[in-house]
Amino acid sequence: MALTREAVELLVQAARAWYFEGDQHGLRDREWMALRFLGRANRFSRTPTALAGFIGATKATASQIVKTLENKSYLVRKPSHEDKRSVVLCVTPQGEKCLSQHDPINHVLNAVTALGNDDCVRLHDSLTRVLNHLDAAHQRLNASTCRDCMFLAERGPAPGRGRTAEFVCRLYRAPIALEETELLCTSFERTRDRPKIDEQPERLRVVSQA
Repeated sequence: MALTREAVELLVQAARAWYFEGDQHGLRDREWMALRFLGRANRFSRTPTALAGFIGATKATASQIVKTLENKSYLVRKPSHEDKRSVVLCVTPQGEKCLSQHDPINHVLNAVTALGNDDCVRLHDSLTRVLNHLDAAHQRLNASTCRDCMFLAERGPAPGRGRTAEFVCRLYRAPIALEETELLCTSFERTRDRPKIDEQPERLRVVSQA
């Protein structure tokens, strides 16, 4: 138990890198959290509502954070291709540069990288299990990468076409590019086995993974 408590206390100390008083490089901790999330979120999760849920804020607070980031030219609003009534929050090149150079968690990233790949994988898997336990206990969901989501299905290439595998989100009923599977989604639900989609002439049919 003493070791467990010590591990948690070390985790809390590490969190000081992203929770702080005042501002760093012109942004408060929640504004950094929002910019960081939007820089890694997929197109379905870069909305004001998804942002509010992720940072644990009201819609009014999230809206104010968005305005702050817009005023600093770190963020722009664009019409959603999925829903014409909605907007998508997109990080600008200036915002990406700010994240790359000044994000408060960069020091933590460097420290974890220095552990080496094996230790990094173990840390990742351990923290994932901790978060899954917390999410189940508090009946909440955190955003995670599309590749591990139960809604992602793989559509194999059609015979003779020479195409690489493609993906589909079964929740939004939309195609997913390979690079998008590494992005965060607030509609994430974990699964062990991702289904495979068999392409049919008129429709897509979810079939059991061989």
